[in-house]
Amino acid sequence: MSTADRQAALRAALIDIAERRIAKGGLAALKARDLAKEAGCAVGAIYLHFPDLDALVFAVQARTLDLLDAAVSAAAGQGSDPAGQMLALSLAYLDWAAAHRPRWAALFEHRLPPDATIPESYRDQRARLFRHVEAPLAALMPGAPAEDRAALARSIFAAVHGIVSLGLDEKLEETPLPALRAQLTAVVLALAKGIAR
Repeated sequence: MSTADRQAALRAALIDIAERRIAKGGLAALKARDLAKEAGCAVGAIYLHFPDLDALVFAVQARTLDLLDAAVSAAAGQGSDPAGQMLALSLAYLDWAAAHRPRWAALFEHRLPPDATIPESYRDQRARLFRHVEAPLAALMPGAPAEDRAALARSIFAAVHGIVSLGLDEKLEETPLPALRAQLTAVVLALAKGIAR
């Protein structure tokens, strides 16, 4: 195996290990020393492949967004009308978050230093989630400018995320998943009805 192949294999292994650790224990489970030990390399080797741990986290988060996007995409065709489609997307988001809580939470817990910027490729991946919501909005608001639909899609995503986050984290009260699904259903259908007016 060439040096380049070994380096590529180590980089892939570091992402795989970081991904497993985050999937099991969230961002708190990602420590450079533990990561290096499991990968069989020196701590410094991590920084030959990633400028810092934030870059490694973004590599894992990109995989997480791909998985979440696939789950939401699978729900995109469901529902007999735009309101039903918005609901299917929202419930798919809830179900994925509930099934992959440490990974899902890591998407929102990760904080960059004030002077750091989010990679453009990551921004594009994140925007795909909003575009799923824009499709049923186009049917509900056929005459609205695309920019207005895009802004509303982000607001709807924020509302759904807020319900999911507060419910799964039990910040307000203990909410079993069926009750959380019912709450989300009521809110999303009410939003869709209001938009259709």
